[in-house]
Amino acid sequence: MLSCRELSETATDYLEGTLTLRQRAGVKMHLLMCKHCRAYIDQLAKTVALLKSGQAERSEPDPRVIEAFRDALGKS
Repeated sequence: MLSCRELSETATDYLEGTLTLRQRAGVKMHLLMCKHCRAYIDQLAKTVALLKSGQAERSEPDPRVIEAFRDALGKS
C-alpha cells in the first residue's frame, strides 16, 4: 500500500487521470483507509478546479509584507 508521502507525490497525476491502472488502484486503496489523504485530495481537487475556472483572485502582496521579507533577508 502507498504511504501518505507517496500519495502526495502522485496526487496531481491521480487527479489528472494519468496514472496506470495499478497506480490508480493503489491510490484508491490508500484513500479508503486514510481520512487525512482523502481531505488532502479533496482540497487539491477544489484548488485545481478553482484555478482552472479563472475565478481565483489574483492580487499583489501587501507592500509591507514585501518590505518585511526584504528586511529579513537583509536586502532593503
